[in-house]
Amino acid sequence: MMSTNAAPRALAEDLYRDERGDIPGWVMIAAMSAMLVAYLLALAQPLLGELFENAISQVRP
Repeated sequence: MMSTNAAPRALAEDLYRDERGDIPGWVMIAAMSAMLVAYLLALAQPLLGELFENAISQVRP
């Protein structure tokens, strides 16, 4: 038989254990996000460079 304090403690421990998450899953999400950012930067870098050069050339007298 559980004491009155044991049941809430067991429930809290179960909830804490469930909230820790899946570490390999989070690592995979972080790695995939980094790869997506790198891919988008590689695609956009020439266009952003051209946009920057055009903006700077318009500022000069």
